[in-house]
Amino acid sequence: MSETVHTRRPHRIAAAYARLHGRPAEGVPRWAVVAAHATAWVVLPSCLWRLAFGLFGLPIAEHPRTAADMSGDTPSWLPQGAYMIVLSLVSEGLAFLTVGLVSTWGERVPRWVPGLGGRRIPTLAAVVPAALGAAAVIWICAFGLFFSHPTEEFHQTFAHQWQLNLLIVSYVPLLAWGPLLAAVTIAYYRRRTR
Repeated sequence: MSETVHTRRPHRIAAAYARLHGRPAEGVPRWAVVAAHATAWVVLPSCLWRLAFGLFGLPIAEHPRTAADMSGDTPSWLPQGAYMIVLSLVSEGLAFLTVGLVSTWGERVPRWVPGLGGRRIPTLAAVVPAALGAAAVIWICAFGLFFSHPTEEFHQTFAHQWQLNLLIVSYVPLLAWGPLLAAVTIAYYRRRTR
């Protein structure tokens, strides 16, 4: 009996995953589907790191400043924990939108949307924001990689090598987000304008 439970669980997870992401649209290349789904996965490690440090206070980095000074990068009206949650949800949500470029819900508004359900989505209404998003993510990553220099505060925050290594491992996958989004956007445009 335990074997039956173990064999059914992966199918339930796969079915839930498929319901959440929708069916791939007709004519979408397999590589584009994989790339679109990969966008959410390359964003996830940085979100988990951010939540572990900023929300749960795990010792994956040092706190060189007092708690009152820690809000320097956070809007004053928003607690730091809430900021970390919002930033992570927005990042994952934007990455998830890439799946729309390979799914049926990226070509037609879902029927459950009042007033717009079933209407065809104009190609450029999806391509322009996606292309701008890809360019922005590539620019932000390039700027962070090539033009930012570690400050004294950075060295204090990552005083131990393992902390810096964990930060790098968590944020390096983000470098793939922009190129993945750009490739899927180009595939979407070509498929929709054929």
